[in-house]
Amino acid sequence: MDGNGRWARSRGLERIRGHERGITAVRETVEECARLGVEGLTLYAFSEENWSRPQLEISMLMRLLKKFLVEERPTLMDNRVQLLHVGRRERLAPDVLRILDETIELTAGNDGMKLGLAISYGGRAEIVDAARRAAIAVRDGALDPEALDEAAFRGFLYHPEIPDPDLMIRTAGEMRVSNFLLWQVSYAELHVEDVCWPDFRKEHLHAAFRAFGRRVRKFGAVLP
Repeated sequence: MDGNGRWARSRGLERIRGHERGITAVRETVEECARLGVEGLTLYAFSEENWSRPQLEISMLMRLLKKFLVEERPTLMDNRVQLLHVGRRERLAPDVLRILDETIELTAGNDGMKLGLAISYGGRAEIVDAARRAAIAVRDGALDPEALDEAAFRGFLYHPEIPDPDLMIRTAGEMRVSNFLLWQVSYAELHVEDVCWPDFRKEHLHAAFRAFGRRVRKFGAVLP
């Protein structure tokens, strides 16, 4: 969800104002994806690398995250969305974890779209953590190393129940993967929108879906 800071700077505002405005884009995207029957949606909210940002900005982002998790509970429940946290928990403050876990528990029974919120997330970190869990399973005798294929390894990812993305959308014209879902996006189609995230609306989402529908997906094979 790129371009929050650029959106704010272009209007002479503090960066946090762009993040605040971005919540509207999150709400509209979640509601529209749920309405259209999307099975899984993962939003890249805060990366492992984002911890290197100024402490004041991090504190403001975490306050905004807590506010979002509480205020958007009706949206999640009305749309039967199940919230999942994708990422590491160790660096998140206890008050953030408490509100996050409460919201996850509240939506656990929902049978609609799975919404992964990637917070303190990194694609390489996820693969390392999965490899560590697999190694522990082998050490403890719960896994035969000869049985560790791609399907088995997937089970050690943070949330293997979230389907691999068919489509990865980048805003603000960014043309890179940015350490996001490195295992899962191996055959995802990439769609880039020039608009900054705070201005992303359902018409941009529909444009991305239409573009995806025109792609020919071969998954490494030769089509007949």
